[in-house]
Amino acid sequence: MSDDIRAIGVLTGGGDAPGLNAVIRAVVRTAIGHYKWEVVGFRDGFEGLVEKHSVNLEMDDVSGLLTRGGTILGTSNKANPFAWHMGEGENHQLVDRSGEAVDYIKSLGLDALAVIGGDGTLSIADGLREKGTKVVGIPKTIDNDLYETDQTFGFDTAISIATEALDRIHTTAESHHRVMVVEVMGRNAGWLALHSGIAGGGDIILLPEIPYDIDKICEKILWRNRSGRRFSMVVVAEGAKPLGGEAVVARVVADSPDPIRLGGIGNVVANQIEERLNIETRVTVLGHLVRGGTPTAFDRVLASRLGSEAVHLLARGESGRMVRLSGSEISSVEISKIANKQRLVPADHSLLRLGRETGICFGD
Repeated sequence: MSDDIRAIGVLTGGGDAPGLNAVIRAVVRTAIGHYKWEVVGFRDGFEGLVEKHSVNLEMDDVSGLLTRGGTILGTSNKANPFAWHMGEGENHQLVDRSGEAVDYIKSLGLDALAVIGGDGTLSIADGLREKGTKVVGIPKTIDNDLYETDQTFGFDTAISIATEALDRIHTTAESHHRVMVVEVMGRNAGWLALHSGIAGGGDIILLPEIPYDIDKICEKILWRNRSGRRFSMVVVAEGAKPLGGEAVVARVVADSPDPIRLGGIGNVVANQIEERLNIETRVTVLGHLVRGGTPTAFDRVLASRLGSEAVHLLARGESGRMVRLSGSEISSVEISKIANKQRLVPADHSLLRLGRETGICFGD
């Protein structure tokens, strides 16, 4: 057991996800209740490190957080201490303020930092590790696209919300004999579309990993119509793209570490279907709906396990690592192994095989 730890910091970076508050709760309860450490939370992710916005966290501060979505600390998917945006227009420049962040951690008397986030957030955490800060990472993303962990918290809740939406849209599709296109998040990974599409009875599922042929999609819809099924459900990942084409970009956020914002592919596919088949087609974009609200029981438990184990890692002197779900057990891996990487759906994944065997069209 390490005797070097007396106080730790915690922050949440990147997009919000159901279960973030459950992690914060587990970190605080384990650190204070089990080890008698002090805990400091940083506001709005790494922005709190650079702009010196922090708050002491006590047991009462995390009471009632298990069921609460979002993050009480706030978050940011723009703040990067290693590439801080300064000035505007011609005076705009990127400045490395990571040294200030490290100095602030030291000035607060903190011995280590627990960082909750996805690939971008954890890559920044790895950079702080290289500058001498003891860090542990806790994997978070509804996209489930992080390497070295079987599942991230937030993913199960996102699947459940997307599936419920598909269930509801299914009935109106059948009633009106329409093609219903549902666009879901996921960036360049199709995990959310794949899982929710199978669970929600999608007839066609379009993933970023499998470029689609619009003719194949139309053939599937016509086949269903000839078979007496006068409606179709199309689940589209926001990063899906046609054969020989590119993903649809909704906008570019210049001051973000991940500037490309995908979105709009649902409308593109719907318009193509309606023009070719003259079948009424409607689009629903779930967007941020799947990221909010109460986390599922699975995500509450997983988030709690990960948060508590992150504290235990620091107590054992094992910094520079990310906690993870491996099978049914919680273990850890070096943060450097997952930083700046994205786990995509492999071509031989069992759910793709299941989908094909049960008649789902993937546009190929």
